[in-house]
Amino acid sequence: MDAEQPQVRARIVGKRPKIFGVSPQTTPRRAPGQWVKVAVVIPAYCAAASIDRVLAEIPPWIDAIYVVDDASPDPTAVKVAASGDRRVRLLRHEENRGVGAAMITGYRQALADGADICVKIDADGQMDAVYLPQLVEPLIAGRADYAKGNRFHDTAALRRMPLARRVGNAALAFLIKAASGQWRIYDVTNGYTAIHRAALSALDLSRLHPRYFFESSMLVRLREIDALVEDVPMPARYNDEPSHLSVGRAMLEFPWLILRHGFKRILWQYFTVDFNVASLFLLTGIPLIGFGLGFGIYEWIVGYLTNTLASTGTVMLAVLPLILGFQLILQALVLDVGSAPRRPLQSRDAPEILLP
Repeated sequence: MDAEQPQVRARIVGKRPKIFGVSPQTTPRRAPGQWVKVAVVIPAYCAAASIDRVLAEIPPWIDAIYVVDDASPDPTAVKVAASGDRRVRLLRHEENRGVGAAMITGYRQALADGADICVKIDADGQMDAVYLPQLVEPLIAGRADYAKGNRFHDTAALRRMPLARRVGNAALAFLIKAASGQWRIYDVTNGYTAIHRAALSALDLSRLHPRYFFESSMLVRLREIDALVEDVPMPARYNDEPSHLSVGRAMLEFPWLILRHGFKRILWQYFTVDFNVASLFLLTGIPLIGFGLGFGIYEWIVGYLTNTLASTGTVMLAVLPLILGFQLILQALVLDVGSAPRRPLQSRDAPEILLP
């Protein structure tokens, strides 16, 4: 093994590796034992101004770096090819396919090369490589299959954020949590992530969204395979690099994508692979709400056109199904929150590794 590129190691005790020390500033230290290969995947588009700095910040204990150039018109690929780092491998798209498609390309190559953990770092320099040890620690420790950075752990930074942005982030986070079933994750849109091979191999990568909904669609797919996701607190780092995300396009596309993915997730989880109490609550609550709304609107229109007031019985016939349906949906929501996986995929049926 090259002395300049030490690999991260974990000692396997039973079915869970023990962590002997990790800090944001140092390489994760492990006792002698099984090798864990850690790779970084960097989706890059028009990143010529920042890619050199991003590559230079990646610590030496990372085993492989895959930079996926998504048909950049600038010299991003040229700079990557000239990096001089033997760990760097340039993968290129002939046409622009989106950040999600770039990550899928990188993930597939990393899996083919035997990576145990794949970390996503964006090419804009907003993800501080200093926190790589903290990000991979839950995966190496066997506590999670997918680790995700959480920028909202810093209360001081939250106070500095404008109120409108805080409200918008909270609303978007709730919708994505409801769609994905990942209720324990706070910063749902954070792209600084690490995934274990056990989860990555179980995913159908072709079903992940190819563009900016990639992070949210990843949460949905991870919930479908019962992978365990863990938040990792870390501060945000904002630079002057421009975003390639169209806000207007996102506002038009995201609500529909959230609704579609949420509907598919609920259909799969509660009516395809399982049928439980939450399924019954949904099956009765949704029609009740639909009947209450439909009947109430119809009676209101009739009363408006005929200039008559609805009777108390008519009002109750519209209101009671709404109240009952809402209570049933609320109970289904509570059950959905409590159904989150508690055991990571990587620990299920894992063979015991005995060390001398």
